Amino acid sequence: MMQRYREQSRFSDPGPYAELLSPLPAAVPADLPALMSIVRNVIVHYGASGIGFTGDRLAEIDSRWAEKILAVDQGRFPMPLAHPRPEASRVVGCCRDFALLTVAALRHHGVPARVRVGFAPYLREDWNCDHAVAEYWNGTRWVLADPQLDPEQYPFNTADLPQFMTAAQAWDAHRRGLIDADTYGVDPSLPFKGHQFLLDSVLLELAHRQRDEVLLWDQWGAITDRVADELANLLLAADRGDAAAERALTDRYSTDPSLRLTTRVHCMSPSGFDGWVTV
Repeated sequence: MMQRYREQSRFSDPGPYAELLSPLPAAVPADLPALMSIVRNVIVHYGASGIGFTGDRLAEIDSRWAEKILAVDQGRFPMPLAHPRPEASRVVGCCRDFALLTVAALRHHGVPARVRVGFAPYLREDWNCDHAVAEYWNGTRWVLADPQLDPEQYPFNTADLPQFMTAAQAWDAHRRGLIDADTYGVDPSLPFKGHQFLLDSVLLELAHRQRDEVLLWDQWGAITDRVADELANLLLAADRGDAAAERALTDRYSTDPSLRLTTRVHCMSPSGFDGWVTV
């Protein structure tokens, strides 16, 4: 399992830009804050930054592949990733992109890493924002880290996040009646929240764990409450170190056509794009 997370996926593969990742600091955990700072130097969040991106700039949030993100960056700044970029000129992305580029860099240096999908109760008061973070193996345990966040603006360690709630944890808590599902989602003012949103998030978490690090607004397959219960139980068991559960997740994902991502997704993007994309 560790070896598979050391290897690039079709989404994290930097392609011809791999050498840009070679000089990045990647010894964990000591270098992780520095690496996350460089990632923030390359990517700007489309909403959290407060900059009003529109048109082609907003469409950058659908870059999807690490190679594409780096291509956009190098088109503007043909220089090392650590060289300062003006915030408004960075690649427009979201939490998933910060996580994906961090994971790509760690994998490039042989560190097992993956993107995790779930919810962040620490981004907004009385709301649990849908979110994606990076997770890496420190030699002893898996550690969650949020590369989107400037650590100086938060009263906790952004490189070790016990506060993050995976989609499986949220779904399990919802099914047990321990949380209000309507406080989990994109934004309180939008319909993207609640039971169905939690349900779909379980499938997203499964795909990312299987190294299909799709956009958070990519859709494919189908999932029912019963299947989500089964998958969440396996995800939670795998997080506890159950190797049999980890293998069962891989087998289920690779053999169940209702869950497996193949070559196409339906993208419903905040950029306004709504259509099918070949991945």
